[in-house]
Amino acid sequence: MHKLRNILITLSASLLFAFTVNAGHNSAESIAERIAPVGQVYLPGELTPVVAKSSTPAAPRTGEQVYTATCNMCHGSGLAGAPIKGNADQWAPRIAQGKDTLYRHAIEGLNGVMPPRGTCATCSDDELHAAVDYMIQGL
Repeated sequence: MHKLRNILITLSASLLFAFTVNAGHNSAESIAERIAPVGQVYLPGELTPVVAKSSTPAAPRTGEQVYTATCNMCHGSGLAGAPIKGNADQWAPRIAQGKDTLYRHAIEGLNGVMPPRGTCATCSDDELHAAVDYMIQGL
C-alpha cells in the first residue's frame, strides 16, 4: 500500500509538472505561430514580393580580390605547406607542372590539404584561374 501511494504521488507530480511547463505551449499566440503559413502567394497586380539578394557578385572578381578574400589565409603564411605568394622557390616545382595542373588543383583540391575551390564555394572557375595567375605572376 505504501508503494502504491508513492507511485501515485510521483505520477501526480509528473503530470502537474508537465501541464505547468507546457501551459504556454497551448496559448493562442503559440498555436497561431505554429500554424502560420510558411510563405505567401502573390498574384499579378498585388504587392510585389521581396526578392532575395543573390550571393553571387554581379561582375567576376579579380584574381587579387579572390586571393585576398580566400587564398591569402594559407598562401600568405604557408599554412599546411601552401606555397607562399611571391616565393619563387616554393612555386617552381608546381609551376613546372603547368598552369592547367595548377588550375585543376585549385578547383578540385589536392591530397586533402588544398581544399576544393580553396574553400571559395562561390568562386567561378575563371575567378580561381585568375587567383592562381595572381599568386604566380612575376615568378
